[in-house]
Amino acid sequence: MQHPKIGLALGSGGARGFAHLGAIKVLKEAGIPIDCIAGSSMGAMVGCFYGAGLDVDRLYKLSKAFKRKYYLDFTVPKMGFVAGKRVKELIRIFTHGKKLEDLDIPVNVVATDLMTGEKVVFKSGPIADAVRASISIPGIFVPERLNGRLLVDGGVVDRVPVSVVKEMGADIIIAIDVSHVKTNAEITSIYDVIMQSLDIMQMELVTHREIASDFMIRPRVEMYSSRAFTNIEEIIKIGEEEAKKHIDSICQYITQWKEHRDT
Repeated sequence: MQHPKIGLALGSGGARGFAHLGAIKVLKEAGIPIDCIAGSSMGAMVGCFYGAGLDVDRLYKLSKAFKRKYYLDFTVPKMGFVAGKRVKELIRIFTHGKKLEDLDIPVNVVATDLMTGEKVVFKSGPIADAVRASISIPGIFVPERLNGRLLVDGGVVDRVPVSVVKEMGADIIIAIDVSHVKTNAEITSIYDVIMQSLDIMQMELVTHREIASDFMIRPRVEMYSSRAFTNIEEIIKIGEEEAKKHIDSICQYITQWKEHRDT
């Protein structure tokens, strides 16, 4: 019997992106295979950690230890407040210095070329370089210079990279969007201004991603700060609960796909 290739599109969202872990855990426990992943920003980081062979339980433990002081290295603001060298080293350590082509599960990482406005999709090369580029929130992180490009957050051009997973050959696409616009949000810092602006700009585009994906999982984590990294366990739990609502439908869809191919 032929099996469908199942792809995940993991969206951007700062600390809220830990909801991806909860969704991945539930999919795995339900026996739904993950054959390929595309990620923007935090979705790229989670996707690469998982693709590098870190099991979900270990990722849960890692997420609880994730504190801003471990990855923020402030610099004199010229193109960003955070230099990004510390987080890049963190990514390199947790992915064992691997390249994207070495991962257990194929993962593509999305970034944005600040000079041309183009979407840049990393399919090979060092994971730390690709993810560091993908998480470079404009105005917060110093952009990553790579291969003659000046790269910023993948969420600027493609918050939930459904089209990238499709190009990877996925038959069934499960998208996870963790960045909803929080109405009447308390805006108290430049980070809040930038993140809220990005979320608003992406609202319309994500509607089209929902149509293009077979399933769109939307953990409602907008009440949590995308920058604080203080409610990780609750964010993961919401990711689990939201994914559980889709499991029966996904399993049924996979069964129908197989039956259709066998007839």
